[in-house]
Amino acid sequence: MNKEEIFMWIDDMFPDHDMINFDGYEDCIVGVVTRFGAEPILCYDKDMVMEKKITENDGDYEQAISDFEHNMIGGWYGETTPCFVEKLELFQ
Repeated sequence: MNKEEIFMWIDDMFPDHDMINFDGYEDCIVGVVTRFGAEPILCYDKDMVMEKKITENDGDYEQAISDFEHNMIGGWYGETTPCFVEKLELFQ
């Protein structure tokens, strides 16, 4: 799916919800998390995000981790702040 198709699907499935998106990481979205009493949020594959971060930081793993921890996992952007999933090898 391309970026437009992803957001068309989200708009169709969740028309009354504005979910925060990390621009440029649409290809790392693995789904939408829904919870009782909370707004739905986008869920990203952490490994895919880290691969992109490492590439963006010219292969510098430490800088990629720092960037991820500070700007993504460490940021609070409101009730629809995205989450990240770490897949267990057992389920791959």
